[in-house]
Amino acid sequence: MISVIDVTLEFGERKLFSGVNLVFSSGNCYGLIGANGSGKSTFLKILSGEIEPSKGEISVAPGKRISVLKQDQFAFDKFSVINTVIMGHKRLYEIITEKERIYAKNPFTDEDGMYASKLEEEFSELDGWNAESDAAKLLSDLGIEESLHLLKMEELEAGLKVRVLLAQALFGNPDILLLDEPTNHLDVETCMWLEEFLCEFQNTAIVVSHDRHFLDKVCTHIADIDYGKIKLYPGNYTFWSEASQLAARQRSETNRKIEEQRKDLKDFIMRFANNASKARQATSRKKILEKLTLDDIGPSSRKYPYINFEPFRQAGNDILSISNLSKKSGDDFMFQRLNITIHPGDKIAFAGPDGLAKSMLFKVLTGEEPADEGGFKWGASTRWAYYPRDNSAFFDSRLSIADWLRQFSPNTENEFIHSFLGRMLFSGDESLKPVNVLSGGERARCMFARMMVIQPNVIILDEPTNHLDLESITALNRGLDKFSGTVLFLSHDHELVQTVANRIIEFTAYGCIDRISTSFDEYLANEQVKEQRLKLYRPPSG
Repeated sequence: MISVIDVTLEFGERKLFSGVNLVFSSGNCYGLIGANGSGKSTFLKILSGEIEPSKGEISVAPGKRISVLKQDQFAFDKFSVINTVIMGHKRLYEIITEKERIYAKNPFTDEDGMYASKLEEEFSELDGWNAESDAAKLLSDLGIEESLHLLKMEELEAGLKVRVLLAQALFGNPDILLLDEPTNHLDVETCMWLEEFLCEFQNTAIVVSHDRHFLDKVCTHIADIDYGKIKLYPGNYTFWSEASQLAARQRSETNRKIEEQRKDLKDFIMRFANNASKARQATSRKKILEKLTLDDIGPSSRKYPYINFEPFRQAGNDILSISNLSKKSGDDFMFQRLNITIHPGDKIAFAGPDGLAKSMLFKVLTGEEPADEGGFKWGASTRWAYYPRDNSAFFDSRLSIADWLRQFSPNTENEFIHSFLGRMLFSGDESLKPVNVLSGGERARCMFARMMVIQPNVIILDEPTNHLDLESITALNRGLDKFSGTVLFLSHDHELVQTVANRIIEFTAYGCIDRISTSFDEYLANEQVKEQRLKLYRPPSG
């Protein structure tokens, strides 16, 4: 159990939250949510003891071990993969290294023997004999092959390092588990494994995630940072979303009724204040008026952009035809002999473990890269807009946001540009910021604004939810769901794929499999498909 007692966090004159009192209990998984910049990651650091709050304190039950998902991929470069995982249990790793030191001593004294005996006793109590096998199993479950376990961390690519750090956090059954964006860089299968792990976890878990499906699957409670407070709600993310919206509507309706009552009372008092026969009633109503107060609803830190794709015209029957399309990387094919026909209204999610191959397909279709074999043909009435995974090339400029967007818009009038940017949460002087200093989330909103002014009837999206907060993801989800045109997209956001896609095309080591009229949940739940998918993910031996 971990208790938050009257905690306040301030940076200069800016107060993120104040007077927070919470108890996180064993057996529950808490989803910590809030707008970008609301203090989610900082609050986790306060809970772990990494930083001190401005006021208040954190109380951890005696003897309880806190484990944190580390964010620095380079901190363990000189250690082996297996040892990096075991280091997640700090005391156990200290005992292991101290044992190695004491047994290497020469001469080995009686005092050394007594000390070693105590270490061995504690080592056994901490289940040290199974440490390597437990760590190895965690690594394998997270998709890291046994052949990599003894390598140094610096020899791994970034995506695998993230998985090792996740294994480190999960290792040794910690009493309190703090996870900041644990699903980043995980494929579908590994995400499903982590969901199962957290559902079965018997201790306290607190997670920050922008994955709505993940929060729905694992969370028993939601801790929401907003209005300068952190409020705890029972239930998962969807329950919180519905409950908070209902509460906001109820507060608004209550305030409306109070405001109407105040107006009626003021009118009566004004009319009859000088009327002797009505004076007593006017005085009575004045006392009632003094007691009527509006519910104090402060400004929310949560802002939703307005994402709405309106096609310049509906496309005809011919959208896109792909014939025997192949692309190589060096001597190896990234994809080979693809034959796909895209129809009007198709919203196709591309699935499979090889994200680079899927991204390369989008680059070929948009002309960024040439095909090595085969070809493709866009329909004459199509107009596509592309959201690349790496959008940095678009922002290598000192142009203001307004002038940047003006480059792509048929309507260049200031009123149109600024009103459009306002809907994308760039209001006032924010629209004058140079685009080369924008954050990842701000760049993403600029890219969506660019796509909207282009008015495409085909949208191509490569991991569009990267860098987005939950509010922007929700707005994008609504916009794509409402869009009447065709969508080709790649995303790790389960909820986005499930609610938008009406067709799944899966990339495997042997080519692609087209699953028409299949939802993402149906695709994942089908046992035959699952077994086939696991086989096809493995390239042929030899």
